[in-house]
Amino acid sequence: MTSSKPRIVLGVTVDLSLRLMAGFPQFLAERGWDVHVVSSPGARLDALEGVDGVTVHALTMAREPSPVSDLRSLIAWVRLLRRLRPDVVSVGTPKAGLLGGIAARLTRVPGRVYMLRGLRLETSTGVSRRVFTLLERLAVCSANVVLAVSQSLAARAVELGVTPASKVRVLGLGSSNGVDVAALDRANFDDAALDALAVRHGIDRRIPTIGFVGRLTADKGLDLLSEALSDLVATGIPHQLLVVGGSEDDTGDRRDWQSMTVLTGHVDDPEPYFHLIDVLCLPTKREGFPNVVLEAAAASRPTVTTDATGAVDSVVDGITGFVVPRTSSSALAKALAALLADPDVRVRMGRAARERVVAEFSNHIVWERHEAFYRSQLTTGRRHG
Repeated sequence: MTSSKPRIVLGVTVDLSLRLMAGFPQFLAERGWDVHVVSSPGARLDALEGVDGVTVHALTMAREPSPVSDLRSLIAWVRLLRRLRPDVVSVGTPKAGLLGGIAARLTRVPGRVYMLRGLRLETSTGVSRRVFTLLERLAVCSANVVLAVSQSLAARAVELGVTPASKVRVLGLGSSNGVDVAALDRANFDDAALDALAVRHGIDRRIPTIGFVGRLTADKGLDLLSEALSDLVATGIPHQLLVVGGSEDDTGDRRDWQSMTVLTGHVDDPEPYFHLIDVLCLPTKREGFPNVVLEAAAASRPTVTTDATGAVDSVVDGITGFVVPRTSSSALAKALAALLADPDVRVRMGRAARERVVAEFSNHIVWERHEAFYRSQLTTGRRHG
């Protein structure tokens, strides 16, 4: 290693996933690390080019299994790590976790960390599930330690035989990157601008609003939400639904939502939308640790979510929102109705949610924990070899 600074390589598969560590490479650089970020080419990777103390490396990786492409990517990973000779490699998202992890082991990187942000195999079946399970186990075998982003994710990974319990750790209460609490404070958003945003989307601010923020995929439980809204209509409680996000092909989900619905499609800056909703709904089937719940909490909004892996860690049931069974649309409707019908409960839970996120999930708190963990790998990693 040519630098006196400890050198770390952070890797994800596609550049879009760099949002999962937004601000963290800069933080590490400020703390005296020589930081290298690896992902497939893209605008988010380009945006880190020129950041003091951070070097980027575009390395193409296919998201889906592709033997020929994966072999090329693995060779590129090995060449990169041989040249960099880092002290620590931390890789996450399935393909980067696998290829970067194997390359780190082949090149004998002392500190090898697999960042477990979720288990795609949980909602897979048949051959796909077996393949994803094998790939996860290979990534785990290549690492010295598995850093899971929530307690329930760690427990589920052990239960499914992905990792031995002795190898997995969770820092604090979880989360891979925390949230910029100050950026979502209500004081940062102009009343007139929020009113104009509501008018543009046809949102009636006099009617309680349920918000869904995220990609429109089956794993997010949109079928459960649609069924719950049918039940909610029957209660006669006024409500509207604001869906912020696009589908994989960004065409949007046009299902019958059974209520007044606004679909924004993909937006680059979702922060203002949290101040147009009264309650966040995340009816998900699997997560690692949902950052959208932290964002809603930072905006003083309660959340109704499910007991799915990862999601269950994000809400304190009855305090910062409600946790319902991930298969029960009636329970989801009941929890939403309780919040929609009582503004005082919404305010109380929203305030508790913000207090929790400020105390435990502010990004600087999460970054401090992760930086200290990576620094510990400078000595413990050498013992593992």
